[in-house]
Amino acid sequence: MSDELLIPVSKPALWTGDYYNEGVDPQVFDKLKEECGVFGVFGHPEASALGYFGLHALQHRGEESAGMCTTDGEQFYVHKGMGLVKEVFDNDKIQSLKGHIAIGHVRYSTSGASKLQNAQPLVFKYRGGDLAIATNGNLVNADELRRELEEEGSIFQTTSDTEVLIHLIAKSKAQDPAQAVKEALRRVVGGFAFLILINDRLFVAQDPNGLRPLMIGKLGNAYVFASETCAFETIGASYMRDVQPGELLIFDSRGMTEDRFATMSRRSLCAMEFIYFSRPDSDVDGLNLHMSRKRMGKHLAMESFVDADVVTGVPDSSISAAIGFAEQTGIPYEIGLIKNRYTGRTFIQPSQELREKGVKMKLSAVRKVVEGKRVVMIDDSIVRGTTSLRIVNMLREAGAKEVHVRISSPPYMNPCFYGIDTPSRKELIASQKSVEEIRQAINADSLHFLSKPGLLDAIGRPIGEHNRGMCLGCFDNDYPTKVNDEAGEVSCGC
Repeated sequence: MSDELLIPVSKPALWTGDYYNEGVDPQVFDKLKEECGVFGVFGHPEASALGYFGLHALQHRGEESAGMCTTDGEQFYVHKGMGLVKEVFDNDKIQSLKGHIAIGHVRYSTSGASKLQNAQPLVFKYRGGDLAIATNGNLVNADELRRELEEEGSIFQTTSDTEVLIHLIAKSKAQDPAQAVKEALRRVVGGFAFLILINDRLFVAQDPNGLRPLMIGKLGNAYVFASETCAFETIGASYMRDVQPGELLIFDSRGMTEDRFATMSRRSLCAMEFIYFSRPDSDVDGLNLHMSRKRMGKHLAMESFVDADVVTGVPDSSISAAIGFAEQTGIPYEIGLIKNRYTGRTFIQPSQELREKGVKMKLSAVRKVVEGKRVVMIDDSIVRGTTSLRIVNMLREAGAKEVHVRISSPPYMNPCFYGIDTPSRKELIASQKSVEEIRQAINADSLHFLSKPGLLDAIGRPIGEHNRGMCLGCFDNDYPTKVNDEAGEVSCGC
């Protein structure tokens, strides 16, 4: 078989049509979309069952598709589908995924269309055997590499940037799969956390800047890997450590081998993991997300106190910051906004009038809490501004006398190139308007964003590294790698 030819394994049983998204205007909720989540198991007889529970814990990171690939050392077993983890897998499907090694994935598409062919893990056969890959993140040079590979004869089966790495591995002349993986990883640029399964060997890698989180845990004698530590808690595993930037871990019959494919460039852990993406019960780089977000609320209060009657947070990611703001100011914290968790997906295509009302399907104000009150509404970010406007108006319709908006991050002004689905810069309200203009646009009585120093102090990472080892490109346009956006190439700043 030629180096260039990659053949996908047989399509899994659940190979159905396109996923039906909610029949609600996507700009009704213009929050940033979660990236993706990966979960892996090495050396456990019930790897697929652990994988199911691990992926369920990471569901918030991607709701478009879910999938898992396992191996017993001789054969790959794969199942994936569009929808939530509980919709894609049932007991029979889990039991059919045999083996002691598993890699799993939940996806929100940031590169490649929302179609089943792009659902991960991507699984192929090549001259070296079976190969499967799951990733969280994005490759900023994927288009360039894809063109190069296609010119050399590679035939791509998906539109996902992840497939680029598979072709790079397949084209390597190295006889040792570990060397082929290293060579491939050195070619790609971006933010990524990879789980790569080649026959009976598992490779775990993180980008040289450490943009995307990836942790290692232990469950008895088995190793487990996850985008967040909350997945370890779910399965009863103990946290060992974070995978280090540029590190390559190899798992085989001899156990774990620690290696590297690159030296650490500039530590640049994504700040949005602390602000929004990760679950509050997760720890990132040894720091608990709930406590960091509480500190963000406290810093907000110190920077922008306002005399008010009640503090409320936009569920769910802003609740911790709202509690911190309330504690710092002494203003009572109340549940002024309720999230409906059971709206599910619908096949209807409602009218524009119903789309406007769609916000109340998912979020509603508690009238008896906010009526006649001066309300401080805490949120984690403002993207286009449409969500903030609707929520402020909802609070006013419920009788709030004043609505003061406090945001537990700096103004979100620049797109992300490392795995977050971000609107273009021209759609980001903070890139186009001043703070006062945003205040007017969202109909708030006052508005304040957390300062960059306040954010870094609240997160709590050690002083010394650039931006305390955080990527703040979405706030300050200082990216850790070279990127290309609609304005042209941006200096990497490293």
